[in-house]
Amino acid sequence: MQQPIAPADDGASEHFRNTADALLESRLYFDASQMAGFMAIHGHSMRERGLAWGNGPIDSGPQVIDFVRCSYLGLDTHPMIVAGAIEAIEVHRPLHSSSARTRLKFDLLRELEGLLAEIFCARVVAFSSGMLANLGAMPILASGQLTGGRKPIVVFDRSSQISLAYHKPVVADQTPVETIVHNDIDALERLCRENPVVAYVCDGVYCTGDYSPIKELRQLQERYGLFLYIDDTHGISIFGHQGEGFARSQLPQVLGDRTIIAASLANGFGTSGGILMLGTAHHEALFRGYSVPYAFSMISNLAAVGAAFGSCKIHRSPELGQRQRRLAQLVRLFDRHIATAEQGNSLPIRAITIGSEADAIAIARGLLDGGFYTLAPFFPRVGQGKAGIRVCITADHEVREIERLCDCILKNIAETTGKPYPLR
Repeated sequence: MQQPIAPADDGASEHFRNTADALLESRLYFDASQMAGFMAIHGHSMRERGLAWGNGPIDSGPQVIDFVRCSYLGLDTHPMIVAGAIEAIEVHRPLHSSSARTRLKFDLLRELEGLLAEIFCARVVAFSSGMLANLGAMPILASGQLTGGRKPIVVFDRSSQISLAYHKPVVADQTPVETIVHNDIDALERLCRENPVVAYVCDGVYCTGDYSPIKELRQLQERYGLFLYIDDTHGISIFGHQGEGFARSQLPQVLGDRTIIAASLANGFGTSGGILMLGTAHHEALFRGYSVPYAFSMISNLAAVGAAFGSCKIHRSPELGQRQRRLAQLVRLFDRHIATAEQGNSLPIRAITIGSEADAIAIARGLLDGGFYTLAPFFPRVGQGKAGIRVCITADHEVREIERLCDCILKNIAETTGKPYPLR
């Protein structure tokens, strides 16, 4: 039986935005979260996974264990990365260039792109953030210049992150846009059969804790010439011998002309900035010449570039594998205590479904009182009535911290809902 293709927000470009409705439906939850005191808190000391928050001098506020930040390998506080940032500023000066890269750019950035190209086995173009990388890529994808001059129908996975989905109106101004149910390979194949050129936009690893079926997507690519645009922000560094990432490590050694991988360097990589991994010189020239954030905005500041050099050194050392293995062990430890839909998939994100937004907020507040800072995703991040608790596990967490967190989660769920977990 065929699965329906999700409505593409009614077709007209203005219907690809539902900002007013989203604000109306979610405002109650945002307000409740802020009143509960666990959203938009001010952390003033972030060392390892410990977090001091609130007003006052450093280390004077309440101390909690952070399960919110996405530095999955714990590199964001690594001495080598901090030293790289400081050295770059001291040696090269100034902090940033106030000129567009089409006019002037640091040699240091060119060197960094070369190192990243070796790590990711692709041509790499660096941006100030992952959001800007996607912003610059989407209009070029829609133009057809990446697909032999033929404009593709661009298909978005419904769960693709906001830095992708946000650009649907821009894409729809040039070419048809469809949105399909999350990971619906049958619907995607049907669109491939019905259209001469199809581009699929998705995440490699989703912030909800699941992932794209890369093997099946490669089969569609081989069968129909499907163009893949994958944002693997949550997958790089934690997978692959050199930290190539969840998606890149499952693709051919030569990326080719039908795949682009985007990523932020602010998660597993532990620094700042964003990148596009490209497979051809033609694609690289297009982005360097016509990607607006690349050509007409400032480069990543020198501190970020220097920090990235430090991370590259770690990625090319035995320490990367050690941290990857430790992270995998801690994820398995969590799974032994709490069953989730993601159990056994080796990703460091775990989502505990609660249902009620009010209950999820109350549980998150209870966890904060117990010394653990977690997320409580609700609409529009997840569907209405599907709120929960999200935990980001990192290589810097301790075994006892994972065990105490799990005990605290189960205790707060039972106290708040009156039922044991898993909820039925």
